[in-house]
Amino acid sequence: MDVMKELTDVFQMVFDDDSIALTPEMTADDLDAWDSMSHVTLLMAVEDHFNVVFENWEIMNLPDVGALRDLAQKKLSA
Repeated sequence: MDVMKELTDVFQMVFDDDSIALTPEMTADDLDAWDSMSHVTLLMAVEDHFNVVFENWEIMNLPDVGALRDLAQKKLSA
């Protein structure tokens, strides 16, 4: 499974924007629509898509999309 491709699909769905092309370095500052409310929606959508559950402490300080990808990959491997 290509986790980055799957994350891209989730981002495109949540933000209703098929032009989103994720990079590991991307942050909320790179997407105008990515605010605190959409962040919650995004994380819930990622959990649903991958059928995983993130702990609060795991998501408190995710610095970028690469960290989210790594966390999702870790959960999928567990």
